[in-house]
Amino acid sequence: MPYTAPVAEQRFVLDCIAGLPGLAALPQYANASADMVDAILNEAGKLAANVFAPLNSIGDKTHARLSDGVVTLPPGFADAYRLYIEGGWAGLGVAEAHGGQGLPFAVSVAVQEQLTSANMAFALCMMLSQGAIEALAAHASPELRDRYLSKLVSGEWTGTMNLTEPQAGSDVGALKTRAEAAGDGSYRIKGTKIYITWGEHDAAENIVHLVLARLPDAPPGTRGISLFLCPKVLQDGTRNDLKCVGLEHKLGIHASPTCTMSFGDHDNCVGYLVGAEGGGMRAMFTMMNNARVQVGLQGVAIAEAATQHALDYARNRVQSAKFGGSRDPVRIIEHADVRRTLMTCRALTEATRALVYLNAAAVDRAHAGDAAGAGLADLLTPISKGWATDVGVEVASLALQIFGGMGYVEETGAAQFLRDARIAPIYEGTNGIQALDLVGRKLGMNGGAHWQELFAQVRDTVLELTASPQLATLAPWLDDAIDAAQATTVWLAGANNPDDVAAGATPYLRMIGLTLGGWLLARQALAAQAALAAGTGDAGFLNAKIATARFFAEQLLPQATALAGPVTRGAASLYAIDEAELAA
Repeated sequence: MPYTAPVAEQRFVLDCIAGLPGLAALPQYANASADMVDAILNEAGKLAANVFAPLNSIGDKTHARLSDGVVTLPPGFADAYRLYIEGGWAGLGVAEAHGGQGLPFAVSVAVQEQLTSANMAFALCMMLSQGAIEALAAHASPELRDRYLSKLVSGEWTGTMNLTEPQAGSDVGALKTRAEAAGDGSYRIKGTKIYITWGEHDAAENIVHLVLARLPDAPPGTRGISLFLCPKVLQDGTRNDLKCVGLEHKLGIHASPTCTMSFGDHDNCVGYLVGAEGGGMRAMFTMMNNARVQVGLQGVAIAEAATQHALDYARNRVQSAKFGGSRDPVRIIEHADVRRTLMTCRALTEATRALVYLNAAAVDRAHAGDAAGAGLADLLTPISKGWATDVGVEVASLALQIFGGMGYVEETGAAQFLRDARIAPIYEGTNGIQALDLVGRKLGMNGGAHWQELFAQVRDTVLELTASPQLATLAPWLDDAIDAAQATTVWLAGANNPDDVAAGATPYLRMIGLTLGGWLLARQALAAQAALAAGTGDAGFLNAKIATARFFAEQLLPQATALAGPVTRGAASLYAIDEAELAA
């Protein structure tokens, strides 16, 4: 399955939506010059296309293998990882103070998108390490950072996140893994964790496990959880008392070893406290929030790869006469319904890319001390994670449909995108949890100021569209969507029954995703129109941007308005059928 990095598209979104020139003007991101970012995206695109993508199908067929606690990756993966670290890619978005290159998260997200499009199972390794770096940089003691951070930043070592246990999935407070002080500043960890992505492998010499555990006298629930660093290999070169005891047999991402990890089988698993006792969730959420943006990015990446694959097939497959035309068969890209499907894939992919890049740039501004950036990042993160991963599955399914029956056959590769994409709405907090987080916490932050400011920006764009002779027809669609979004937001804030709020959460998240997607594409259309008027840029690319924004506004944005009903209908119909009757 060949892959071509959409560098021109990424560059446009970074400038137009993420505000890269403004980020580069900040002292900590001064390395993000236009020439530097161009070089990074082009070189990363080559790595993705020439090294990662050829391994995607191999990994899907071969799988990671477990034998006597040792996980062996599919052929070529360890060599590809070596090329990744030799290129210095692991430290791209890490501060120079920690040995990284000091580039914005928004730029590293664009690179991660390329790697994920090319090989999602493989790119998960890099994603987890980036989250571990973020958590240690923010919360670990200087001694722990000195000992472990540089090797993670270089990529010589990889990192993991160990939350889930058999009895404690999304309810992290129910975990039972224990930690006891050893008297020498270290702790002894004992317990079992499941679904640990890249928990064991043969591509790096050491793996740094970040493990949530409970101290003996800790209070119940999440308040009693602490975070510990447990290396696979200790400082003296001996193996720590931890191991992979099982690999999950999954629907997709077969090359990614999803491990059951056992800590302290011999009561000698050495761990080191990260942050304060009882501060585990605070430290882990640093890692999880990074991961949630990156998981949203996985939806974008899979959508991009699946769309490229389907477009190539549609341009070459000849079948059936065109409706109402001659009897001669045509390439299927000439059929109106196939065009609708391809345009839907394109528009959803570009809309979610813009959302996730905007989210990443807000994180960058938050790191630079911008309170508005922090508020925007808080608000957008559940939307990015929830809507973009739903879109990833939707687009992968639509792309498979382009292939017809051949899409259902593994040899074409279309099915792998759908199988790989399906995990993203589940992990790092299921999308239902993201929706509840959005309506239950994020909308009310700072008295609702964050969503009010964001909605005001959308309305400003409506005014700009209205004033543009070329783009005025987009304005009513976006205006209707933001009106519906504001009305439902106010309704949720005033609802007295928690069940009613919870019942509306998922359709609300989709409504806001569609509304923001339409807004961000409209902003790009305005920028494209301005460039055309100035005679700058690639006219074909810019006209395509405008056409995509118009398609989204006319064909997809009305869904946002229609979702106002499901959001505000309440929970009565969800519970109208008795549980026994539901099961009958």
